[in-house]
Amino acid sequence: MVQAMEAWFFADRQALADYYRKGFRPNALRGSDRDIESIAKSDLEQSLKDASVATTKGPYRKARHGFDLLSEIDPRKVEAGSPHAASFHAFLRSV
Repeated sequence: MVQAMEAWFFADRQALADYYRKGFRPNALRGSDRDIESIAKSDLEQSLKDASVATTKGPYRKARHGFDLLSEIDPRKVEAGSPHAASFHAFLRSV
């Protein structure tokens, strides 16, 4: 299971790049988009801040950017990067 919602963003790095645009540094994101459950909680927010610090939106802040990013990420990419998310989504589709 992911440690925080920010891990979901790591599964859709293109959505992050599209949201932050110019100045976004995707190489600053730690971990793999194919295994977001293994990214340490301590790395999540700091990686997002490091990747977004030079953008016009400024460094990642949960209250300022979190909900906008949640609306932009592709749930299929989250499923691909998180077996627990895939299982949960499958359950929701079955009810």
